[in-house]
Amino acid sequence: MSSVPGLFAAGECAAGINGANRLGGNSLSDLLVFGKRAGEFAAVFARQAAKGSIDGGEVDRAAAEAVEPFERGPGGEGPYQVQYALQELMQNMVGIVRNDADMRKALDCLAVFGDRARRVGVGGHREYNPGWHAALDLHSLLTVSEAVTRSAIERRESRGGHFREDYPDKDPQFGTFNLIVRKTSDGRMEVSRAPIPPLPDELKTIIEAMK
Repeated sequence: MSSVPGLFAAGECAAGINGANRLGGNSLSDLLVFGKRAGEFAAVFARQAAKGSIDGGEVDRAAAEAVEPFERGPGGEGPYQVQYALQELMQNMVGIVRNDADMRKALDCLAVFGDRARRVGVGGHREYNPGWHAALDLHSLLTVSEAVTRSAIERRESRGGHFREDYPDKDPQFGTFNLIVRKTSDGRMEVSRAPIPPLPDELKTIIEAMK
């Protein structure tokens, strides 16, 4: 994840730093290494940046938005129904084996899920309320799901665990850049390519030998 506002989810999976590697065991080392780096650079930024200000109106709007699920109440669709449907969609249409047609259908479905997420309601109170937490999480889940899908559509090749039925071969060109997803000022997502430095010869030899 980037410290640049509006920049997130570069790559084809939530842990895009793994590139073609999809091993779940990497997550622990990711947390340690990149958690440390995030903390260090956040501290540097805090020391160097100018003193910030708090917009009281923005705080009030965020607080009001956070409690909206209670105002809608538990009578309609609940957050878990949307969450489970989202999980099923991403597993079936943006899973390990992918193709362009399915992923573009997934984008259409994600837009519908966004409307559903904005209508979910919860009951009870704010203390220890997992349903409320799930309702608040839906926005982030949908944001990451869209970023993953748009990046995967753009990567028209098969590399490691990322397999495209419609592009079964590995394309060396896709090893020369990272995919970056940003939100534009009007809230849309755009995908761009950021060149990466060439690999040292010794690493290139190892990677090519392992294919």
